[in-house]
Formats: sequence, C-alpha cells, structure tokens
Amino acid sequence: MEYVPLGNTGTAVSELSFGTWRFGRETDTGEMEVGKERAFDLLDAYADAGGNFIDTADVYGDGRSENWIGDWLSERDREQFVVASKVYWPTREDDPNGRGIGRKHLRRQVDAVLDRLGTDYVDLLYCHRFDDRTPPEEFTRTLDGFVEDGRVNYLGASTFEPNAWEVARANEIADRRDREPFTVSQPRYNLVDREVETDYLDMCEAYDIELCPWSPLAGGFLTGKYTRGDAPPSGTRGAQSDRFADRYLTDANFETLDVLRTVADEVGASPAQVSLAWLSEHPQVCAPIVGARTVDQLEENLAATEIALSPDQFERLAEAKATPSLV
Repeated sequence: MEYVPLGNTGTAVSELSFGTWRFGRETDTGEMEVGKERAFDLLDAYADAGGNFIDTADVYGDGRSENWIGDWLSERDREQFVVASKVYWPTREDDPNGRGIGRKHLRRQVDAVLDRLGTDYVDLLYCHRFDDRTPPEEFTRTLDGFVEDGRVNYLGASTFEPNAWEVARANEIADRRDREPFTVSQPRYNLVDREVETDYLDMCEAYDIELCPWSPLAGGFLTGKYTRGDAPPSGTRGAQSDRFADRYLTDANFETLDVLRTVADEVGASPAQVSLAWLSEHPQVCAPIVGARTVDQLEENLAATEIALSPDQFERLAEAKATPSLV
C-alpha cells in the first residue's frame, strides 16, 4: 500500500485503514464474530501488506478490540502504527455521566482507552457522536487538553447522521480559542450512501477536513452478492435484517450496482474492489476503513489499492446515484 497524509497533518497513513469493530463482538446468538487468534491473524495480514492505520473504539467488543490491539502492538514497534479510537457511548451502567462528550466522561474514557491499548497516546481520537447537553466550549477545551498533554495527537468527528453545523461550530470555537480542531471526519460514505454529498462535504472542504469513511461497501451490498429480483443469499444481512433490506435492496441501489459491475468488468476487478478504489481516489477521502472476518476477505479488499480508475470510470460511478436533496 501507498501512504497518504492523514488529512491536513504531517502524519502518513496507509491508503486503506483497518477497522476492528468485529473484534470481540458477540452476535445475538452469543457467537463471537472475530476471536483473539483470528484478530491477530488479520492484524498480521494487514501489517504485512504495508498497513499502518488501525481503527477501533472504546465500545468495540466491550473493550476487547482495544485490549487485543494492545496485546498485538506489545510485540511490535508502536511507532510504526497510527492508532485511532473513539469515545462517546455508555460504558458504565446507571451512571448519568457515563456517556457523551462531557469533560468527566471524556477524561475517564481516554485514560481507559490508553490502558487497554497499552500505550501512552493515541494518534487520532474521534468523538464517536455529538451530544446535545455538552457545550462546545467544554468539549473543545477538554479535547485540546489531551493534545496539549500528549495523550492525543489529532482529533476527529465520527457520525451516523452527518451534521455539518456541529463540526463547523466546534472548529470555529477551536479557531477563536487557539485550540486543536477536528482534522478528520468519519461518516458513512459509499456509492449508495451519499448523505454527505449535501452541505457536509462542502463544510469539510471549507475547514480542510478529510474523510475516513466507514461502511465503504454498504454493509456488503456493494460486494455484488445481491441480485435484483432474487431472494438474498442465506446468512447475509439482507436475509437476516428487514432494516438492511429496506435500505439497500432497492431499485435505485441496484441501478448503481449495475454501473459498478460494468466498471468492475472493465478493470478486471470485483465490485468490492472498485467501490474501495472509487473512495480512495475521491479528492476529499483520506483512507476508507475496511473490515473483514477472514484473512481472505481482507486481502481481497486490500487488493483494491492496485486498481486505477480512469476519469470517465470515476465520474460514471459518481453519477450512478443522485446526490440527496437538502430540501
């Protein structure tokens, strides 16, 4: 893999980030999606391919993801890797201050993140979400303090429903108070989830914020495993989740998938690889976050870095689904 700047910073990261949300995650049936041994195999495969940008969060696998990454890093040179984590979600039962981005919760969680990772700093700390009760003056000052004392290098904002106003307001306050701004954003973004193509991308350009998108394959829809008019394959999200089916198995999305399959045939790659290549070549994207259950899946995704799309192919994919309206 090649290396690119982490947004507007002096840190270089691999062009694909490795997401570890499946590490230690238990399904509804009590099975673990990725256990510790396989997690190590996946991290080994990613590092062997030149990957250095690992993405996790305090709630992934109830903390197991960070613990396992820390155990894996303990056998390697920590300085060779760029580690990102996130804080926001509840981590303490029956504690009114056990969630959000208020100072009390942020300080407790950053200490816990560092302890689980076995390191004295994280390269990138995301606010996993914003909350309505914490004043921006408070969380921007708290986050800046983490950078000042060396526990955090850079700040990012992760979001499920992109809100340009929240990020812009925080960065305006940071600018006026000479505090560390958000330099990276982690929204959902892929060829069929295009919510950020409203004012959010405009805001990111204005504030020099680059994207590290999650769900670059739309939960598996963009792998090409689904076919218009056919029942979803057994065991897939489309077969198990009505919510997934309602969101992704639509005529409009299958029209996008048709264009994707055509381009994939043209370049001799899989739809998943072309989807990742399209994001990687997007001028506002830093490093899409890929996840995998197996080493084979991960290696197929990482092969996307070998694909070069022509300007025409990039534009055909970009125009395959209309940008959502602000109205």
